[in-house]
Amino acid sequence: MELPPHEGPVISVVDMHTGGEPLRIVRSGFPEVKGETVLSKRRYVREHLDHLRRVLMFEPRGHYDMYGALVVDSEIPEADLGVLFMHNEGYSTMCGHAIIALGRFAVDYNLVQELRSPETQVNIHCPCGLVKAFVEYSNGRTGGVRFHSVPAFAFATDVVVALTGHGNVSVDISYGGAFYAFVSAERFGLSVSKSRTRDLVDVATAVTNAVKLQVKLHHPASEDLAFLYGTILTDGKDAYSEEPTANICVFADAQVDRSPTGSGVTARVALQYHKGLIKLNQTRSFQSGATGSLFTGKAVQETTCGDFKAVVVEVAGQAHYTGVASFVQESDDKLQLGFLLK
Repeated sequence: MELPPHEGPVISVVDMHTGGEPLRIVRSGFPEVKGETVLSKRRYVREHLDHLRRVLMFEPRGHYDMYGALVVDSEIPEADLGVLFMHNEGYSTMCGHAIIALGRFAVDYNLVQELRSPETQVNIHCPCGLVKAFVEYSNGRTGGVRFHSVPAFAFATDVVVALTGHGNVSVDISYGGAFYAFVSAERFGLSVSKSRTRDLVDVATAVTNAVKLQVKLHHPASEDLAFLYGTILTDGKDAYSEEPTANICVFADAQVDRSPTGSGVTARVALQYHKGLIKLNQTRSFQSGATGSLFTGKAVQETTCGDFKAVVVEVAGQAHYTGVASFVQESDDKLQLGFLLK
């Protein structure tokens, strides 16, 4: 499509969604990202190119709950690509719904050297580490994607935090490439599937703020990973069942995940395995309280992460394309860097 007359830079993207959660993948127009490692590239973008995150994520080109991915070079020889994740607040260390979408994208846009049927493996270097995606591939077409996580572990269980208006609340904290706090929505008289999204966001945000103030997190690999990404409210059905268990994730700056949350499912499976509620290679279905979309998750291998007993978790789902776009920034546009309405 021909671009309109304009003066200013152009950024081209491919838009996808996984279980309803958007992913805007940058194809071209982004300046060089400096740094010898993916983590150092994340710091560079945050410090020097953050205005472009706002351009792509914020209105009028995006919206409050937009999510993005920037493909970068990786220092790991076996990686097919590196990736930086972006959202309304900054830059995540892991994003499962994005991995599912990027798996398809990498195969369809020739970022993988060797294509195989019935699955093509795509090694994606995230800020949290190397994640292996397996993309259904047959007769030139891609389909569902499953991925194997970095080591996931329960950080702490039954942690009591003081919550204004709710008294003392017991939460679990688990890591699936990012740290999440977990608590049943019923503790607040809410349902992840039926309550107003605004009410769920308010409670989850209060939990996140309380944990950030009252709990010190650490990660064996890097302090860059030692932050709470958000809170996941669950339906309380943590023991294994063949029926789906629902949750809703509120992350970054009160951003609501429309999918079951890939890194959240990873962390939740690790937590359930730690508690003896799920066995190795026992598959569960996880449902988004927001859209009803489904991921599956299972612990496939025991491992360690520093002193933590950990597991590798497999998460599976389906991503779909929604379009392509070339965004222009006119030099005389006073709103070219974007804005957000809460």
